[in-house]
Amino acid sequence: MLDMLTDRCATMCLLVNLALLYPRATLLFQLSMSLDVASHWLHLHSSVVRGSESHKMIDLSGNPVLRIYYTSRPALFTLCAGNELFYCLLYLFSFSEGPAVGSVGLFRLGLWVTAPIALMKSLISVVHLVTAARNMAALDAADRAKKK
Repeated sequence: MLDMLTDRCATMCLLVNLALLYPRATLLFQLSMSLDVASHWLHLHSSVVRGSESHKMIDLSGNPVLRIYYTSRPALFTLCAGNELFYCLLYLFSFSEGPAVGSVGLFRLGLWVTAPIALMKSLISVVHLVTAARNMAALDAADRAKKK
């Protein structure tokens, strides 16, 4: 859990700085922060309530997107690193285009490459949130049925 907490905190700090550097996109950064924290917290909470040993241990018969996300180390690494790299490049890009690669700045080129990865990571966060909410609803329904 500590690794997840430190990841969330570091990302939030970077996103707050990006909101200051790109005031027109502040709402998008706020939405990204909210989605990131809410999806991870609810996923972790539902894992703990279900009795899982780790938030990374999922029901393999469950959501196919999350199954790939958690069982494929290359996919997990690419999405997480690509997402963080996108935000880091956005930070650097606010100061400079970066060294030229052909006729394009390196930071701009990196943003074009990592933007789809960051978008995919956000979509997976939505899947996390929806799946965890459904799991919690099912657990609540089962608890209520036991009490009747």
